[in-house]
Amino acid sequence: MKLNEAKQQFISSWGAFGTHWGINRTMAQIHALLITSPDPLTQDDIMEELNISRGNTNMNIRELIDWGLVMRVLLPGERKEYFSAEKDIWKVVKQIVKERKKRELEPMLQLLNKLEDVEGDKRDKNVKTFVDTVSGIKRLGIQADKTLDVMIRAEENWFVGNLMKLFK
Repeated sequence: MKLNEAKQQFISSWGAFGTHWGINRTMAQIHALLITSPDPLTQDDIMEELNISRGNTNMNIRELIDWGLVMRVLLPGERKEYFSAEKDIWKVVKQIVKERKKRELEPMLQLLNKLEDVEGDKRDKNVKTFVDTVSGIKRLGIQADKTLDVMIRAEENWFVGNLMKLFK
C-alpha cells in the first residue's frame, strides 16, 4: 500500500474511532492528519487535505486545542497560524482520558451526590430502591475515577505491564 493511500485510510478510520471516544468524526480526522504530518499545517492545508469548509475546520481545531490535543505553532517569518498535534500516543490517550473524565465522569458524580440526598423516608421501598441504585452507581463512578487517576499519573511501561498482568 502506498503512503498516500495508507494515510487516507488511517485518517478515515481514526475519524470513525473518534466517534467512540466522544469526539466528532471531522475533529478526529483533523487530529489524525496532524499526528501523521511531520510538519505543522495551516488551516488551509487541513481544509484542502480533508476537503472540509473553513468554518468546520476552524471550529474543530479550536475544540482540539481545548481538549489539549493540538497546539498552535508560530513559525518565524510566517503570518499564518500553524497547528501541530502531540505525536506520543500515550500522551494523547492520557489527555483524552483526562478530558472525558472532566467532561463526563466528574459532572455525573456531582449529580449523583445531589440525587443521593433525596428527601423522604429511607425505609420507604421507593426511596430506598432509588437511593441504593444511585449509591451503587456512585460507588462504581468513584472507583472508575480512581482508576483513571492512576492511569493518568502512570508511565506507559508501568501501566501496560500491569494491564498485561491482569490478562494473564
